[in-house]
Amino acid sequence: MEDPFRFADEFGPAQIVHIHRPGAALKAIVVVDNTACGPAVGGVRMAPDVSAAECFRLARAMTWKNAAAGLPHGGGKSVIFGDPRMADKEALIRAFAAAIRDIAAYIPGPDMGTDEMCMAWVKDETGRAVGLPGAVGGIPLDEIGATGFGLAACVDVAREFIGLELDGARVAVQGFGAVGKHAARFLAEKGCILVAASDSKGTLADPAGLDVNALVALKNAGRALHDHESGSKLAADAIIDVDCDIWIPAARPDVLRADNVARLRARMVPQGANIPCTPEAEQTLHERGVLVVPDFIANAGGVICAAIEYRGGTQRAAFDYIDERIRANTRAVLEASRRAGTPARAAATALAEQRLRLAARTRRWR
Repeated sequence: MEDPFRFADEFGPAQIVHIHRPGAALKAIVVVDNTACGPAVGGVRMAPDVSAAECFRLARAMTWKNAAAGLPHGGGKSVIFGDPRMADKEALIRAFAAAIRDIAAYIPGPDMGTDEMCMAWVKDETGRAVGLPGAVGGIPLDEIGATGFGLAACVDVAREFIGLELDGARVAVQGFGAVGKHAARFLAEKGCILVAASDSKGTLADPAGLDVNALVALKNAGRALHDHESGSKLAADAIIDVDCDIWIPAARPDVLRADNVARLRARMVPQGANIPCTPEAEQTLHERGVLVVPDFIANAGGVICAAIEYRGGTQRAAFDYIDERIRANTRAVLEASRRAGTPARAAATALAEQRLRLAARTRRWR
């Protein structure tokens, strides 16, 4: 029999809840990993091939992310098994929300396959959610590009550690969605050139540079990158082979693995997605001298924005805090990594663990 506590360690998870509502065609999993710093915040991911292991790994990434960002929240995550393009999505999301109503330690937010409107449905059913539409008092973090903004701030600090000038730096984005398109936009404002981008349909590449605003408009219209009139149309996986300075993973977990990481030709990998590299791939990149900024440091902009929204803050306050915290954490982690000669993830995890242990001292049930 499979060990039900196979994920357990000193930090969590506190709860793993499997949800099955046959009448609503609902299958979902919620992981509340750690609440030492406060109620767990984490996105609702919707895809046909999610799993309990993926949900736990994402929840743990949120634990580290919230702790490293100094937020009064723990880490959680939920996954819904289903096609996010399904016809009656609202009914399924509302059924999910009703099923998690009593998991008070978990505050849902948008993630891959869900958006601000989904969170409005969740809030309507449960009274709690973040990443809400502006019409109901939220800060629509995907719409304004909070995570992409934070990624650009991270890159602006990390570039100093490899002697890279952003003016003219070549960027490739794997996953030109809610995170990737905004990261490309904010980096273009700093002088970077988008040489390749991919979505689920394929890769679009042009070493002379792609029109970021045109591609954003294309995706906002619900179309594929391959519909753009210029650039080379390649397979989705070809994004790994593009010669660039900055390679941003902003889609699914484990897109860089031991079997494909040798193909990557970049100097820096700021992780826009959660857990986009396997440990083996990260170690290989470190040994090659490629600078990897871990997910929970580089892409914390979204959860920072969510935490500010949850407490009634403004969009301006959210962007100011994102910029300040991500810049400070990126510098602290990369300096510690350079001193120790270890991958940046080790330094980042040490930072998050230290803050988590300090918070745990205040709790009765540690």
